[in-house]
Amino acid sequence: MTFITFEGGEGAGKTTLIEKIKTYLTNKNLQVILTREPGGTVFSEHVRDLLLEEKKDIKISSKAELCLFLASRAQHIKEVINPALKENKIVLCDRFNDSSIVYQGFARNLGIDEVIKFSSFIVEDFIPCLTLYLDIDPKIGLSRVNTKYDRIESLGLEFHKKIREGFLLLQEKFPNRIKTIDSSLSKEAIFKKAIEYIDDILKKNLS
Repeated sequence: MTFITFEGGEGAGKTTLIEKIKTYLTNKNLQVILTREPGGTVFSEHVRDLLLEEKKDIKISSKAELCLFLASRAQHIKEVINPALKENKIVLCDRFNDSSIVYQGFARNLGIDEVIKFSSFIVEDFIPCLTLYLDIDPKIGLSRVNTKYDRIESLGLEFHKKIREGFLLLQEKFPNRIKTIDSSLSKEAIFKKAIEYIDDILKKNLS
């Protein structure tokens, strides 16, 4: 099972990196699925809109927010991730459960261990074999977001500093799975480092 996830603060460059990695793996004649969270299915994309659109008449509590992310994830696993892994495809996912652990567990103060325990019912055995965390100074990351901020991006610099702190804590908790890449490096250097980690995993999983 080759399930690789990508995490990072806003503006870290995850989307650009994932696209390059998909092309790299496809050129090696490997079957690759690229997906994202929240999203990936019709239902999950609707949940994404609800979670990320800035609407003054909709207030979402931290617990409700977590439950919506998990509902989206449950459907995503059932419709996309599980079928792809059963077909021995490589799954590249832009965000997964680590985002819930950090955003809701740490930054929203619901508790890292509490969110890990609560989300285990949804995630089950679908634990990534590798998670690449793109680390970036939140001030720089937010300045890279060119479009109008969504509901999460608009939460302010202090919130996003907590996001970075949470991801670094999570990397310390799961050092064998989560690998940190400095997002201030050049795109070429980031890609090279990511490929080193991915090729190592592929050697183990495809041997």
